[in-house]
Amino acid sequence: MKLKFERANYKNFFKLRNLYQSAFPENERAPFLMLWAKSGRENVDFWAIYADEIFAGLLYIVHDGNLSYIFYLAVSGELRGKGIGSRILHALRKLYKGNRICLAIEELDEHSPNYAERINRKHFYMKNGFEELHHKVIEGTVIFELLGVGGDVTADEYRNLMRRYIGERMFQQIRIEMIE
Repeated sequence: MKLKFERANYKNFFKLRNLYQSAFPENERAPFLMLWAKSGRENVDFWAIYADEIFAGLLYIVHDGNLSYIFYLAVSGELRGKGIGSRILHALRKLYKGNRICLAIEELDEHSPNYAERINRKHFYMKNGFEELHHKVIEGTVIFELLGVGGDVTADEYRNLMRRYIGERMFQQIRIEMIE
């Protein structure tokens, strides 16, 4: 299957929105229309991903300097488990060559109802070259672990990226904290 990255547009709006809403728990989703509105910024890439012309997934990534942060990556349910996610990550590393790429996954809390899913998710990223960055991030009430490729991310870099993306006012209103 050949992958194609297409910028988010009105043609793929509903596919992107539906996958986004089904792939991420409500407490981890930003308002979709906010993501959509911010996707026109120079430091944001919102991709609809196609595999042989079939809608395969979405990728929402924010940049600050040579740091690229994957906010959201999802593969459509029909194509999960077929290597598409790994191929997207491989293509992503080529697309943003020279950048450090990081993302946040739910921390491995063995008391969480989706503990097995969290283990599988971490394993997926680790087998695709991501490493533990030994930082945790608190966003609202959810604790995440940072994983990345290409180098470490400092607390200041993470805060600056988030502040630039959501704006100073919003940054002050919500709890975003990096634990080093």
